[in-house]
Amino acid sequence: MHTPAQGRVLVVDDDPTVAEVVAGYLDRSGYDVARAADGPSALERAAAHRPDLVVLDLMLPGMDGLEVCRRLRARGPVPVIMLTARGDEDDRILGLEVGADDYVTKPFSPRELVLRVGSVLRRSRAAAEREPLGPLSAAGITVHPDSRRASRDGTELALTIREFDLLTFLLRHPGKAFSREELMQHVWGWDFGDLSTVTVHIRRLRAKIESDPAQPTLIQTVWGVGYRLDASGGAGRDE
Repeated sequence: MHTPAQGRVLVVDDDPTVAEVVAGYLDRSGYDVARAADGPSALERAAAHRPDLVVLDLMLPGMDGLEVCRRLRARGPVPVIMLTARGDEDDRILGLEVGADDYVTKPFSPRELVLRVGSVLRRSRAAAEREPLGPLSAAGITVHPDSRRASRDGTELALTIREFDLLTFLLRHPGKAFSREELMQHVWGWDFGDLSTVTVHIRRLRAKIESDPAQPTLIQTVWGVGYRLDASGGAGRDE
């Protein structure tokens, strides 16, 4: 068995070939790997030996990956990389909405998946070790990084894990424009990946914090660059 410091990964996929290949690559990369072929057995394994990260197929028989992810999240934070057989944006959004930290579309490169596992784990551990910060506020939005709670004009916001991280990062750097590549690196900890992930999260976050998401005044688009948080929430033309 590999050293616990490298990380315990639970691979959940009903395709034995996919599960075997993924588990084999992770094992050779130094991870302690467990496998499950369906939702109930995945939840049992996760309860018996809490994983550091879960590689989770979206299309599982019976209890699908979305429900498994919800139940895992209800027990406490654990990074999840979702596997989907389709590249449809709706599937990606659903996975991201329930808190998946990343998604990989089948067919995929096992080597790339191993790199993403390492990236997500590093990001998760860095966040856990970060010094607690006091509340961050702008234009009626308040974020408490230590308790991971956010509110708008006193009403609590229902944010996914990565939406919360994105909002917190922007609140820490008001007025500064970031490209999608920079946001992907700072918020997701990825040096590679589908930049539409950032676009989707910005759109979802705007829908939850802007008075009029079609005319956003807090998270503004900087044409040719990326996005900027306007701490005043002042009016401005946007996409």
